[in-house]
Amino acid sequence: MQKIPALILMLALCCFASRGMILYAQEDSPYKETIPGDNDSDDDPESDFFAFIPDLYTKGDQTITISLGTIFPTIFLNNGKEITHNINPPVGGLLSFAYSYFLGPHLFLGGEVGFATAYTLGESALFIIPIGFRAGWQFVFWRFEFPLYATIGIAPQRYLDLGYFGMYLKAALSAYYRFHPKWSAGIIVDWSWYPQWPMKDGKRIPEKDIEGNFIGVILSARYHF
Repeated sequence: MQKIPALILMLALCCFASRGMILYAQEDSPYKETIPGDNDSDDDPESDFFAFIPDLYTKGDQTITISLGTIFPTIFLNNGKEITHNINPPVGGLLSFAYSYFLGPHLFLGGEVGFATAYTLGESALFIIPIGFRAGWQFVFWRFEFPLYATIGIAPQRYLDLGYFGMYLKAALSAYYRFHPKWSAGIIVDWSWYPQWPMKDGKRIPEKDIEGNFIGVILSARYHF
């Protein structure tokens, strides 16, 4: 009969110990319930960038682009005949700002404004301010984005005490890497055509026409919103 109280005591101790283990496991469980509004790292889209995959663009997506690079002279024409230019390569630099608005996953429209300077062999500077409208098509592969676009606009120019107000055309290929949900960085290679068609008394002077062609190699950063 003395064994019965001892057996009851042992069962009570085992029950208490198992209950304590269960409570301890609940306190340290890795499957903690997420409380709405709690500052959990999983709620931060930047907490694990390696899991970030950019979505396809939708209508209304926008970008602002800041670009800095250099331009090189290629072919210069005088009244349709190739001439030797006196611009010293590399000719100087280019700084530009651009805005793009996406009409869908690929098509976008926008505008740009820039400042370019080119130096001649005599160390005189040519200044160009291109302001244009652009339209383009963008391909996306994972975090890589490849915008292709064309631009048309006006380009006020200044050389020594001479000024010219003309137009310009540009075609560009670019590649960006989306290293952040809001930012991407890349490179642009573009071709620009700057014609000068002088006039006198309201008439063209073809023998003085000059058409300058430049290749640009530009580093660029885009802000996405």
